[in-house]
Amino acid sequence: MAGDAARVPLTIAIDGPAAAGKGTLAKRISAHYGLPYLDTGLLYRAVGRLAADSGIDLDDADAVGRIALTLDTDQLDDGSLRGREAGERASRVAVHPQVRAALIDVQRRFASAPEGAVLDGRDIGTVICPDARVKIFVTASPEVRARRRTDELSAKGRDVSYETILAEVRERDTRDAGRVAAPLKPAADAHLLDTSEMDIESAFRAACGLIDRATS
Repeated sequence: MAGDAARVPLTIAIDGPAAAGKGTLAKRISAHYGLPYLDTGLLYRAVGRLAADSGIDLDDADAVGRIALTLDTDQLDDGSLRGREAGERASRVAVHPQVRAALIDVQRRFASAPEGAVLDGRDIGTVICPDARVKIFVTASPEVRARRRTDELSAKGRDVSYETILAEVRERDTRDAGRVAAPLKPAADAHLLDTSEMDIESAFRAACGLIDRATS
């Protein structure tokens, strides 16, 4: 990029379902282009944990929404938020419009960095950053995503069943796509990146190709 284009913030929105590899990809992209990175899923995981720790019913939209308003982003630097249970809690609280509304400003402030930013989640291109210069929707078949998640957990010494993980992936897909507030779907102008037959290096090269063409 040169001239005026070089001064335009490069905001990259990366969306997709659970275990599609969007987080790993987003980190690589942020490092490659020298941009700050936010895993927005951690916001919902943190809200879910705070609600659970406070004894709040995760299905109580108003109560969980009030918890979301108190979230401090310093609370995101916690390895336990990467766990399977945290992911399930996040999916449950993310269906509440009150929670999503409370977290919109946090995400948009991050995305407004002068140089741009990379954000990954499920509604970045559709709700949080509808004017992002580049939008990528990363997906893969439920079977491939379940296999990846099973292998990841097994490598950490967890005794997990592929069939159980596959059922959880499908259940979460249904919940994410069916929620009233910001359902999971590609933005109309998003580039679809199906990683079912790709390793991370292939997916990274493909994503960089999309970004470079979109910003040239």
